[in-house]
Amino acid sequence: MGNILHIISSARGEASNSIMLGNRIVEKLQQRHPGKELVTIDVTRQPYEQLHGELVTAYRTPQPSLTDAQQRLLQVSDEAVAQLMAADIIVIGVPLYNFQMPAALKAWIDHIVRPSKTVAYKDGMPAGLLSGQKAYLAIASNGIYSEGPMSPYDFAEPYLRYILGFLGITDVSTYRIEGAGMTATRDTAVAKGLASVESV
Repeated sequence: MGNILHIISSARGEASNSIMLGNRIVEKLQQRHPGKELVTIDVTRQPYEQLHGELVTAYRTPQPSLTDAQQRLLQVSDEAVAQLMAADIIVIGVPLYNFQMPAALKAWIDHIVRPSKTVAYKDGMPAGLLSGQKAYLAIASNGIYSEGPMSPYDFAEPYLRYILGFLGITDVSTYRIEGAGMTATRDTAVAKGLASVESV
């Protein structure tokens, strides 16, 4: 039985709506699956390096050919991959910053998308190596992006759905706290978003 992996990517701590929403999803999941271990990773506090030449070279080097320095360089990424593969439920908290996910979350993604570990290539075509996992996106935004005129400007959800599918995780559900910065909706945005989680 796999774990529940909760990824936090907001730097706002207790003031974060995406963390609040992610926590509520996790609570509902733990009620349904009381035996599952919860593993929480705050990517704003983890040393996920931005991609650089040495790291990319290490990703592409076959395991038997890795130098000691490359193996040390890959330790953080290897741990992130192991945590992902040990989970059968993944909850990803996503605050929208400038219409996109935080850089810290993108850095984590760059550490889990690994040739021969989470994705393989055959005849030039990719094939995700993960399967049977369920993912939940907990997205928070000051504007409303799930529908209406701003919906084309949410670049986070489409990308996350694509990259998870690229790894083989195609069962993805999205929950939102949105409109928290808008006069007409700010008083009800949090309550409405949290109430939507009852369907988890």
